Amino acid sequence: MTTAALPRSASAAGGGTLTGTGHLVRLALRRDRLMLPLWIVVIAGLPMASVGAYEELYPNPAQRAALTTSLGDNPSIALLYGPAHDLSTAGGFTAWRFGTMLSVFLALVCVFTMVRHTRQEEDTGRQELLSSTVVGRQAPLTASLVVSAGFALLTGIATAGALIAGGLDTAGSFVFGLGLAAVALVFTGIAAITAQLAEYSRTANGLAGAALGVAFALRAVGDAADVTWLSWLSPIGWASQARAFVGDRFWVFTIPLLVTGVLVAVAYALQRRRDVGLGLMPSSLGPATAGQRLRTAFALSTRLHKGTLTGWVAGFALLSVLFGALAADIGDIVGDNDQMREMLARMGGSQGVIDAYLASSAGVLGMVAALFVVQAAVRMRSEETGLRAEPLLTTGVSRLRWIAGHLVFVFGGGVALMLVAGLGMGLAHGVRVGDVAGQTPDVLLACLVQLPAVFVVAGVAVVLFGILPSYTAGAWAVAAVLLLLSMFGPVLDLSQAVLNLSPFQHVPKVPSVEVTATPMVWLTLAAVALTAAGIARFRSRDIG
Repeated sequence: MTTAALPRSASAAGGGTLTGTGHLVRLALRRDRLMLPLWIVVIAGLPMASVGAYEELYPNPAQRAALTTSLGDNPSIALLYGPAHDLSTAGGFTAWRFGTMLSVFLALVCVFTMVRHTRQEEDTGRQELLSSTVVGRQAPLTASLVVSAGFALLTGIATAGALIAGGLDTAGSFVFGLGLAAVALVFTGIAAITAQLAEYSRTANGLAGAALGVAFALRAVGDAADVTWLSWLSPIGWASQARAFVGDRFWVFTIPLLVTGVLVAVAYALQRRRDVGLGLMPSSLGPATAGQRLRTAFALSTRLHKGTLTGWVAGFALLSVLFGALAADIGDIVGDNDQMREMLARMGGSQGVIDAYLASSAGVLGMVAALFVVQAAVRMRSEETGLRAEPLLTTGVSRLRWIAGHLVFVFGGGVALMLVAGLGMGLAHGVRVGDVAGQTPDVLLACLVQLPAVFVVAGVAVVLFGILPSYTAGAWAVAAVLLLLSMFGPVLDLSQAVLNLSPFQHVPKVPSVEVTATPMVWLTLAAVALTAAGIARFRSRDIG
């Protein structure tokens, strides 16, 4: 093939540093044409649906006043959701209930999108190939910023429009929507920086995710301890301080805009200091000769997964303690609200409000653990497309040994997370009620019974990897839908038939009810069948 007609760089063709940006934007949008619109619909639709649910759950002013009083003075609630400025209106309740969580979700999507179209493109070698043509030096970063920032803004505007269509105040709706977008813009800038610092996409995602965790922790401590200045240090806190439907402080958004501008400028400055494919923090070279403990397929899998699993375990420990600390206050929060009791019963059983809350929290933690097993399973596909699996499989390592090494962390990692969740939530709740020995075993069991459902999600990821490898990433969509269904389905009063689509709906609602083996056996068999089908197909299909 003749290549003389193709210029080696944008400068060779007389172009500038932004040459080809439009083409890269269209390429990124084509690749994300399914996932990004789906996230817009989900994020914009949840707050709108909650407006009607609020009217049904709290139909009279007395209940709404009691809700504001009980939640506004509860530091455990503030840890998770932020300050309850005013829950006497549907708008104020929606901003409090969904603001923090949706801003974190949107920020994560923007982080993954940003890294996907920058650092991951360099990991796979595609960016070097594109850079050899008429593509400017700053075009890839600029195109990724346009796509991620545009997605964040479009999601914020769509959310505002949905709330307005639901009958809420226009100004408050835009403050809420722009608050979500503002948080996502800041973390888009942070991801742009980590993509320049890290040599691999997983490291860039990890660094940006750690920054998001720090921001959440600052806001949580600041709101729970009523240390306002600490909340102002967090981008997530800025969205809360904009006070959607309770003052509508548009001026707050000047802070995230300025911070995002600075972060983007730093990202461009860092980009000019490195070569394509390399990071400013390159990974250190290992020893020339591997030790005996690093000469097996399982040892390689351990090295690949241990960092990610460690981070997830630490996050689960913190999250489970927060859930456990809140359990003792759930009775005061619910009060005599029959609708709230019914919602908790649908999520976690009907034998006592606290038991129902613990069961529902265990289900949510199980769904979050399902996100880890998907991430671990998708890593197999990354090794394959990154051309690291094929050379290994040409040696004495069989396909079965290779995939088995990864599956140990897919399924074993899920077990580790649920063990940590059960111990953390059980100990925190036991300390609050003064009965550690009596509460911890029940809560631990409530978390462990989630494992068959977690394994079903893992099985879906494995079967996609084995049978439809190009669609392995679709496991993320499955896990995300199930997570949102488990967390918000009962709040939105979805029918039981819809809720039953989630495998977590069939798990015994311990400690509200006794453990029944039948649904767990069926879920386990389904997980085994899916995993076996994926392994069998992987052993016979082409690699790549």
